[in-house]
Amino acid sequence: MHSWLDTLAAVISLSDFALIGAAAFAGGFIRGFVGFGGAVLLILAMSAIIGPREAVAIAALAGLPPMLQLLPAAIRSGERSFAIPFGLASFIGAPLGTWMLVSIAPEVMKIAIAVFVLFTVAVLGRGGGISIGTNRWVIASAGVVAGWIQGIAGVGGPPTVAITLGRGGEAAQQRANVIAAVTALNFCTLVPLWWHGLFTREVVILSLLFVPLYSGGTWLGQRYFTEQGQRYYRKAALAALAVISVLTLVKGSADYLTE
Repeated sequence: MHSWLDTLAAVISLSDFALIGAAAFAGGFIRGFVGFGGAVLLILAMSAIIGPREAVAIAALAGLPPMLQLLPAAIRSGERSFAIPFGLASFIGAPLGTWMLVSIAPEVMKIAIAVFVLFTVAVLGRGGGISIGTNRWVIASAGVVAGWIQGIAGVGGPPTVAITLGRGGEAAQQRANVIAAVTALNFCTLVPLWWHGLFTREVVILSLLFVPLYSGGTWLGQRYFTEQGQRYYRKAALAALAVISVLTLVKGSADYLTE
């Protein structure tokens, strides 16, 4: 019987492991600082090496400890009137997105969403914003849409962040709202991934190995935000949105053209 090391060696080389490990640490720092975006870097690095399905599953499992690291800040500083209805509604949207995944190419959705987010970044960068108001039904509707986007394309975070930044407020509150919303999006995809059998032995092993790097980067990013990063938060979040959207657009276009 092969050991878990033999299983791991058959899936990924040492050099590829180092590359993904670097992406996990960098992604963790971004996640800790701005509250989102870490999984995108991890998925982009892993997709080309071990496949997109496994990449999404590993990112979902490896991202659980960093989510727990960041939750206290979200609970302490976030708006419950926004986070609770938005988060609960995302669990309705995610299964709908997963169901539609079988009939609509996710690459097409990623391209459309990336273009939308880039447009949103331009609006926010000019001082505008996307306001969904304070009505709980409207907030819940936005949560359903975000969960649907997460389920069908795995990129529900950027649109969610664009909406959250449009609400205004202090940097700590904006970041807390982002963390709460993105945490809900991450959790709402766990059951569909498990249902489709993506949490294999190899996926679980790799997830556990990347957790220390991902969590370490998250801790460092969170510390930077606490000590001196708050003044740069909005600009950093907008920059992260733009970069992630461009990467998603490029990756989605490449996947679509190679089908």
